[in-house]
Amino acid sequence: MIDNMKRHEVQVLHDAGLSSRAIARRTGLDRASVRRIAKEASVAETDEAKPLRVVRGAGRPSEVARFRDAILAILKETPELLSVEILRRVRERGYDGGKSALYDFVAMLRSPTAQPLVRFEGLSGEFSPHDFGSVRVTYDDGREEVVHFFASKLKFSRFTHVRIVPDERVESLVRALIESFDMFGGVPLVAVFDNPKTVVIKRHGTRIEWNTTFG
Repeated sequence: MIDNMKRHEVQVLHDAGLSSRAIARRTGLDRASVRRIAKEASVAETDEAKPLRVVRGAGRPSEVARFRDAILAILKETPELLSVEILRRVRERGYDGGKSALYDFVAMLRSPTAQPLVRFEGLSGEFSPHDFGSVRVTYDDGREEVVHFFASKLKFSRFTHVRIVPDERVESLVRALIESFDMFGGVPLVAVFDNPKTVVIKRHGTRIEWNTTFG
């Protein structure tokens, strides 16, 4: 039996204009189930009878859905553009809806990426993923700059702390990591990293060669 959260996810993706094949790939359901759920009445509650925000309108597209083509055009030109910048550009075109609604919509429209081998759902305070990132910023005067940042997230609550860093070296990582723990109000049980060179030098099958300076 398909739970209401999964059905709601299918309906949101369908309203975003994704094909049955794409929705099936994202949700793990078969295409027949996707087509059936898309035709059902909007899901208004979770299986625990808790209120669930409904983004489907009664025969009328939501405010953010009206800007679907504009968002797709932006993502086609710059797939890795931050959602906050997409929000700014779409607002210039007349969007006056909510920030969270647009962020959720952008997340659904982005091209799917490979699923990680291990997923840490966890309980409150258990896991915190950390990683470097960078973005190329274009200013109004035409200047461009690559901005590096270090992002830390509490997995359960999704509280996120981002620090601009001068580079992606060990000292920048450690300082940003300590600052994130301070913002969290404590140290999580497990800090999870991807594979920046400041953490992992190389993988030899299942054996990891750690960066000794970081260690």
